[in-house]
Amino acid sequence: MNLHTHSIVHYLWCAQAILQAAAASILWRRKLHKQFPVFFFYLLAQVVNFLCLFPLSLSSNYKLYFILFWVGEAVDAYLGFKVIHEIFLDVFRPYHTLKDLGTLLFKWAGIVMLLVSLVVAFSNSSDHSPVFQALTTLQRSIRVVQVGLILFLLLFSRFLGVSRKQIGFGISLGFGFIAGVELSLMALNSGGFVSYRYLNLLNMAACVLAILIWLGYALLGKDVRVVAVNRLQTERWEQGLADLQPLAPSDSLIPMFEGMVERAFSRSSTLEPVENPSPLERPSVPAKANSAAAGSKARP
Repeated sequence: MNLHTHSIVHYLWCAQAILQAAAASILWRRKLHKQFPVFFFYLLAQVVNFLCLFPLSLSSNYKLYFILFWVGEAVDAYLGFKVIHEIFLDVFRPYHTLKDLGTLLFKWAGIVMLLVSLVVAFSNSSDHSPVFQALTTLQRSIRVVQVGLILFLLLFSRFLGVSRKQIGFGISLGFGFIAGVELSLMALNSGGFVSYRYLNLLNMAACVLAILIWLGYALLGKDVRVVAVNRLQTERWEQGLADLQPLAPSDSLIPMFEGMVERAFSRSSTLEPVENPSPLERPSVPAKANSAAAGSKARP
């Protein structure tokens, strides 16, 4: 990388931090950080990462720089995956059963991606360290999920009542744009069409454009859902999953035993035989009935 390209990368890096800080402040002022706390923390983490790495990039302490760089990449991968989960929860907010299913799928998807990253890291025979291989594979997997997220919202937004002016759609659009550009550049670089000199530069430019998208949606601040086109079909999905969902077992056996004991006592009290009462304890209802009957017979 020549000096001119290196300077442009530094300018784009500084622009990223400034725009991310501006987007975080707008989310805070409009109280949107309560709706998207993970995304708000993601922006703050990116700003803190810049404040730690940028002075080290200007100095000669390359060892500390690379250590903090990969720590930041690990935090970025984790928060990026959590932001996807947060957007899915916002999309399925009116549909509780679909939201529970999405949460379960995300947990298993995270476990599978982590296992795949570890297997690729320790089975690869390249010169890179296993930590480098694991984080790179994990980050690429998350980029694929982010591209799938924006494609899912583009295809199913009409069914779920998601407006393209919603801030959740804007967040997913920015992540999908970053992921699409990064994956495309990786494919072009592996084919020899894009050199490493311009790879980082184009990635930084894509990140700046994505942050501008987030900044625009934060300024709009709209969170109004539209009427779903096929709402009945979505409600049938919700009802079908609710019918398939088994009853959740109790957290403890003590409430179950208490309920069994109460039912046993109530059943025994209803089935207990009544002793023959004494003449003084006999109810007066039959007597009233007999006297009424006798009175009716005494009438002419």
